[in-house]
Amino acid sequence: MKDKFFKYIHELQDTISSKLEAVDGKAKFQEDIWKRPEGGGGRTRVIENGNVFEKGGVNISGVHGKLPDSMQKYFGVEDADFFACGLSLVLHPKNPMIPTVHANWRYFEMYDKDGNIVDQWFGGGQDLTPYYLFDEDAKHFHQTCKIACDKHNTEFYPKYKARCDEYFYNAHRNEGRGLGGLFFDYCKSSEDMSMQNWYDFVTEVGDSFLEAYVPIVEKRKTLEYTKPQRDWQEIRRGRYVEFNLVHDKGTLFGLKTNGRIESILMSLPPHVQWVYDHHPEKGSEEERLIKVLQEPKNWI
Repeated sequence: MKDKFFKYIHELQDTISSKLEAVDGKAKFQEDIWKRPEGGGGRTRVIENGNVFEKGGVNISGVHGKLPDSMQKYFGVEDADFFACGLSLVLHPKNPMIPTVHANWRYFEMYDKDGNIVDQWFGGGQDLTPYYLFDEDAKHFHQTCKIACDKHNTEFYPKYKARCDEYFYNAHRNEGRGLGGLFFDYCKSSEDMSMQNWYDFVTEVGDSFLEAYVPIVEKRKTLEYTKPQRDWQEIRRGRYVEFNLVHDKGTLFGLKTNGRIESILMSLPPHVQWVYDHHPEKGSEEERLIKVLQEPKNWI
């Protein structure tokens, strides 16, 4: 399973990065191949200063070795080895009318001291973080997520949509990071779903990503915007940074397992503001966004 999924994310990285370069029309991904001293490595691809994308990354990694003590305590195990692989992407467009997007699809195995698999699971998801709210974009993104889920189980979309709203939540701000999407974790073999079934589901969601996001980019990339709208985008990006550094499990796992720091923190935007005690104008589009972020909506 680990070899099959690792091959899949290699191919998906190629598909996604090629399409994003075509959408941008100017910038190309810079690629870095890196190795982790304890075992494994990855292929980092970063795009910067394009026509559309100010900064973004589409990264894959496959790492293995002894599970660090802090992670052994977290999982409640002793003397465990692990293998983890996944694709993680974040795109920060230049135009504030285009939302930021994040996606991740991953697979994890844990072994005893004799090398036997003692646990394995899939996880992942994708979520949308707009700066200006176009309801039709939110509906399109969520509809695409639902179609992918419904092919496998009609209970998946409502369940994983709710988990996404719960997970991508800045508790210290009492607001969601964005409009959500899907979030699933610890997807393990059961009577209803084999690991092959989970593989089929996760790859279905991965394959749906470009359809979920690219039409939104194409629709919004030529819209005009003002300096105050750009400032608002940078203030909201600050919330994105706060979530990644305070709450995000993937960031924390990477930092605790001696991951490659440049790859882990590629999700941070290049231009960002933290304005003291900032509140949007009453009745403005900015305030409308905040109200939606404070109370998740069912978009479809």
